[in-house]
Amino acid sequence: MHKKMYILPLKPLLALIIVIALLGGCAKKQSGEQISETRLLLDTFCTITIHGDVDQRLLDEAFEICEEYEKLLSITIEGSDIWRINNAGGEPVTVDPRTIEVIEAGLEFAKITDGMFDITIGRLSRLWDFGATEEVKVPSEPEIKTASATIDYTKVKIEGETVQLVDPDAWIDLGGIAKGFIGDRIAEHLMLRGAAGALINLGGDIITAGNRQDGKPWRIALRDPFGEAEDRLGVFEISGLSVISSGTYERKFEKDGVTYHHILDPHTGYPVVSDIVSATVVSGNGMVGEGLATAAVLMGSARAREMFEKTPGFIGAALVLENGELQRIGDARLSS
Repeated sequence: MHKKMYILPLKPLLALIIVIALLGGCAKKQSGEQISETRLLLDTFCTITIHGDVDQRLLDEAFEICEEYEKLLSITIEGSDIWRINNAGGEPVTVDPRTIEVIEAGLEFAKITDGMFDITIGRLSRLWDFGATEEVKVPSEPEIKTASATIDYTKVKIEGETVQLVDPDAWIDLGGIAKGFIGDRIAEHLMLRGAAGALINLGGDIITAGNRQDGKPWRIALRDPFGEAEDRLGVFEISGLSVISSGTYERKFEKDGVTYHHILDPHTGYPVVSDIVSATVVSGNGMVGEGLATAAVLMGSARAREMFEKTPGFIGAALVLENGELQRIGDARLSS
């Protein structure tokens, strides 16, 4: 639906930063009542695995929740809350309280990152459009300047159940936190409806509830961004937590000898220059984890440490730097 502070609308991922260990593909039932299914939603592949007192109906409910939130938070779906705000010409728009919850969270991230994570990056993210099915092109300097001039999170006005963009040319893009938020809501629903454990993978954003069928923690592998798809730097072992990654190598293209990646600096209008190639965050909240992972890449390793320390819900992080160094911060829960 930044990834950020935004993730551009995602196409099916060819390479995930994190690889889910022991995860099934198409819908199937195994011993102990575990079922798993993959569907194309949020412009990416979404896989949900559950076990316990469960059946296909519960799995269907989980995907229905995903679709429901996509119709609220998508920047591209006509009629979504975000689409209506962006196309209101600066007028207040009444939206779902859940939409306001995510917008308010995005504004908090903007504050703690001094605007490096800015949800009003929508014009710029759509201009670059890394999710395009055709060849991605480098925008012109005037186009970038015009789009960048609309980025200013302080011009988002919330009153009651209405949201207003004071700058009528600005666009909100919640891609940097929306999938984490949706994953949290799915996990809550599954556990309330009888699942003993669940793993929700929304295009590489991993949210877990409970343990695996065998009672052990879920194992999520951290991919080596400098290696092949199967190369790993370690394995996270988590229960009831999220593991979410952001990186400059996920979606990129090369033009005239220059490589452009999808994480945009709202201050320059171009892909951010950072010493972090990938940031993976372990947290008790998927939305927090997604925001922190993207913000870390935007801010660089030194400022990221400061941000982690003052953010409720942060547990640990693994940062892979340009020089190949792997930094572990807090309780990263990463084993070899």
